[in-house]
Amino acid sequence: MRTTIAGLDVHTSHDDLFGRDVLLWHHGSPQTGAILPPVQAAADARGLAVVSVARPAYAHSPRVPGRTVADVARGLRSVVEALGVASIVSVGASGGGPHALACAAAMPGLVRRVVTFASPTPFDGSDEWFAGMQAPQALRAAAEGEEARRRFAQIDEFDPDSFVDADYAALEGEWASLGADVGASAAYGDDGLIDDDLAFARPWGFAPAEVMASVLLVQGERDRVIPPRHARLLAEALPNATLQLHPDDGHVSVLRHLAAVL
Repeated sequence: MRTTIAGLDVHTSHDDLFGRDVLLWHHGSPQTGAILPPVQAAADARGLAVVSVARPAYAHSPRVPGRTVADVARGLRSVVEALGVASIVSVGASGGGPHALACAAAMPGLVRRVVTFASPTPFDGSDEWFAGMQAPQALRAAAEGEEARRRFAQIDEFDPDSFVDADYAALEGEWASLGADVGASAAYGDDGLIDDDLAFARPWGFAPAEVMASVLLVQGERDRVIPPRHARLLAEALPNATLQLHPDDGHVSVLRHLAAVL
């Protein structure tokens, strides 16, 4: 189901979520916020309903200029409170990872577990933060500010070497819907992706140390988009984190572990 709550484009797996335990899915950058079939299947197997919300400037969610990661979490709190959910497993992939953590900081009474896949760590202003990224230009531009990031968007092209063979296999198989959804997001323009990058390259609005929930960090060791170093730094910064490394996975293929980690 698709509806609008607190001005945001909201997708839910059930008509009535009052009193339900839910998987709150935080999509990657860029996507539309639609519930992907493998996410639904993994949630169904664990008796969880699914809520997925398009972040501001994605799909039909209006843009919020200058938004931080914490700002997004505050908006999501209004959504889940309106839905009346009982508890949340906050799960984020790639650009959704910081937002999954932010929800745990903003809603400690609701979020009981967090899972991230290939999440970046907070930007520390150093050149080392970009080390190991096949194509860091967009984030480097974001670190310079919105004007620089928008200039780069005019020439930005995906670097096929950002994905390893396992990633392409995942996009041709179980996670084909993810690739299709990324393609669909292009119809809504670049603002969502640009604003995500800007948010990642500035203070998040909360510290990882504020996340008291149990966090599982799932990371592919062959990831060329968000390198494993980011996961290791997050593991050190979070009070209750477990790091799960997968030596054969890249940025997309690591999602094949979703059902198992739930």
